[in-house]
Amino acid sequence: MDGKEFIKALKNIIEEKNIAEDDVYEAMEQGLITAYKKNYGSKTNVKVSVDRKTGEFKVIRYYVVVSEYLEGEEATDEEGNIVYLPPEINEDAQLLLEEAREMVPGIEVGETIEEEVTPKDFGRVAASTCKQVVTQKIREAEREAIIAEFSDKQDELMVGTLAMEDNKNYYVDLGRTRGILPKSEMIPGEVVKMGSSIKVYISKVEANNKGPLVLCTRKHYGFIKRLFETEIPELADGTLELHAVAREAGVRSKVAISSTNDRVDAIGTCIGERGSRIGNILAELNGEKIDLVLWSEDNAEFIKNALSPAKDVIVSILDEEATREALAIVTDENLSLAIGKKGMNIRLASRLTKFKINIKTMTQIQEEGNQ
Repeated sequence: MDGKEFIKALKNIIEEKNIAEDDVYEAMEQGLITAYKKNYGSKTNVKVSVDRKTGEFKVIRYYVVVSEYLEGEEATDEEGNIVYLPPEINEDAQLLLEEAREMVPGIEVGETIEEEVTPKDFGRVAASTCKQVVTQKIREAEREAIIAEFSDKQDELMVGTLAMEDNKNYYVDLGRTRGILPKSEMIPGEVVKMGSSIKVYISKVEANNKGPLVLCTRKHYGFIKRLFETEIPELADGTLELHAVAREAGVRSKVAISSTNDRVDAIGTCIGERGSRIGNILAELNGEKIDLVLWSEDNAEFIKNALSPAKDVIVSILDEEATREALAIVTDENLSLAIGKKGMNIRLASRLTKFKINIKTMTQIQEEGNQ
């Protein structure tokens, strides 16, 4: 491939991959400088220029004129003015003023003398180097494009394909990249098959040297929230509002919802005709149960609703601001329902309402009153 063909091919790649042209040429020139010094044992300062029309490479050796040899980044001319030198200038690239004026009369400190030193076989080295640089730039551009594509996907629900697994993780094909789904982030007890479609919640997106790191989960409470938004269009149009989710993955979740339209039943709308809507959500959850809780601005009413399936609950707010504590009084028959198996019902109700809920029975209240 001659120079012009190379430039044409390079421009096509730059346009196709949407890479900044100046960045490519700058990287190529830096790579060629390194290749020249490595292959031809040069320690002097050189710069490499690439003609963007002909594709011709030139290696230019240059000297910086100094009044005395310097190790720093500045020199002083004959009039005492400071002349700054490029930081990479080494002693071999410096030329004393007296010697420089023998070559170029009238030259001053800080100016340069240039000489082309392009080796005859430099085209071979240049071709190999440029290929490496362009390949690297393509990788960087693709990585940045993928990161840009997925940067706004965090906290969102995506559908992918289970591509592979190892001891700790599943890898989900999400299109231009693969997400990592740790097996510890699966819903407990669920079994999946390679090649099957799977819904995942994107919990984290960050850039690293290999591209974007996309972490997925099916245990996060946000997974429930996004499932509801997918299945229930009234949440998107504002007819319903989803206020909070409390979850113990694989066992039970509580979802607080409300309606902005008095004629629309929030809970009934989420359940759907013959349970179709809630059924589609439950099908994703491997047996996990969902309690639909009617949200209320009245914290006492909200806590009462959150303690369902317990009935006849009386709630007193003890502290609404600092400690956020509440007392729930239940009948003896409803105590076990309010607390739930292994304390799950009251634990989820506390997370959902963000109140520390203490439960007492009517009998306990009466006994305390008689003491």
